[in-house]
Amino acid sequence: MRFLFLFLTTNVIAQVGPNYERPATELPAKFKNVTWRAATPSSHLPKGEWWKIYHDSKLNELESRATSNNQELKAAIARFDQARATARLSRAEFFPNISLPLTAERQGTSAQMPTPFPLNGIRYDGPAYNALMDFGWELDLWGKIRRGVEADKANANAAANAIHNVLLGIQADVASNYFKLRSLDIEMRLVREAVALRGEALKIAKARVLAGAGSELEQAQSETEVASAEAEISSLQSQRDQIENILSTLLGTSAASFRITPQSGSLANPPSLPAGVPSDLLERRPDISQAERQLAAATARIGVAKAQFFPSIKLIGRGGFQSGDIDLLLHPDSLMWSAGPSVSIPLFAGGKNRFNLQKSKALHDEALAMYRQAFLGAVADVETSLSSLRNLSTQSAAQQRARESSERASALAKTRYESGTSPYLDVIEANRTALITQRATAQIAGQKLVASVSLIKALGGGWTQGQTSVIPVVTPDPAARSMPENEGSGFISKVKGLFNRKK
Repeated sequence: MRFLFLFLTTNVIAQVGPNYERPATELPAKFKNVTWRAATPSSHLPKGEWWKIYHDSKLNELESRATSNNQELKAAIARFDQARATARLSRAEFFPNISLPLTAERQGTSAQMPTPFPLNGIRYDGPAYNALMDFGWELDLWGKIRRGVEADKANANAAANAIHNVLLGIQADVASNYFKLRSLDIEMRLVREAVALRGEALKIAKARVLAGAGSELEQAQSETEVASAEAEISSLQSQRDQIENILSTLLGTSAASFRITPQSGSLANPPSLPAGVPSDLLERRPDISQAERQLAAATARIGVAKAQFFPSIKLIGRGGFQSGDIDLLLHPDSLMWSAGPSVSIPLFAGGKNRFNLQKSKALHDEALAMYRQAFLGAVADVETSLSSLRNLSTQSAAQQRARESSERASALAKTRYESGTSPYLDVIEANRTALITQRATAQIAGQKLVASVSLIKALGGGWTQGQTSVIPVVTPDPAARSMPENEGSGFISKVKGLFNRKK
């Protein structure tokens, strides 16, 4: 009895299966030109509204709308709710099950049933009433339930990291497409200005032809340049419409009613990268932490599979009233009960438990490989973004020089044509080159901003660790069933308690 009491108070004697330890990762000593050290996933650190470093009020508005209305984000939150409910469901296995089945039935017993005394053909045919309480409690001898809870909690943490991963991807996509759209706005403005200038040149060419001072070839060349520029505007507008539709999807709104007014002005330079970015920023990447939590869950599942080889013990009990007469159901003589342990010893299952253990180990190895792959991919993403920013800066400086020289050449060609020392073809070629270099300058400016967004995404959401945590608010869908009317819709508030616990 003393042993049974001690067992019931602890409910665990042993816990089979390996205990989880985060595997060591082999990483380079540093990034190219950036300090690096060994990493520990820390996606729970605050990331803040990193897009505000661009100081663009329209971008801030779009990011806010995307966080509130994006359907992919809402789906990720729903998946987290599922994983959290599963973790709570598995935790309920620690407690006994108690039920009160009430039955009223008519039954007929067998006259040949085995009894300690002869029935001589006597059988019961009539009503039967039962008011019994059932009790069942599986004792977690080998830690099977505990390992299951450990795995489900890790999966819930992984689902929470998946929310951050989806959110970061959405925010980065909004910023990248917004900067692409602004770059197209500048290109369209440049082409429209070129159409206006070429339209003026066409008027002059027509006037010269009427006056007998020009040729019809010059007029035809001017008409060609105007038509080509107008066609280019339509092509750019088509690209802008496509990006606008992508943004509408990210913002969770209909493309038919979504519009972004073109803006004038040039694109700002991307924020500068501080020297020696700490690797702690890379460690905040939610995909790395998600992979790590999935590895922890797979490790715990090995323990669940191993526990299937050991006996299972349940405490069962049943008690209440049973009678063939409902008026006598609650009479003391109608009382019946039974209690005792139920032991299930696995003897033969056709190798099912052995194969299940092999499967669990293989799932662990898969999760381990994906965890290491997440680190390799993270390093490659950062290196690619750093390389893009570095090379685009060099390209931008050279392109700016090309733009200035092409604009100067265009002005000289126009002057020489008007003085009669150069043919009109020189003006056309100079104007084309100037427009090409102007558009290329705008394209590179947009690419630099997109590359900076890619770097921020690769680092897990910004490079300032002191940023304050902002809790986004997701607008609930009226048709959703998982959120009570009085429940707040900020998803990170759901995650905070989960992350504050020890993993």
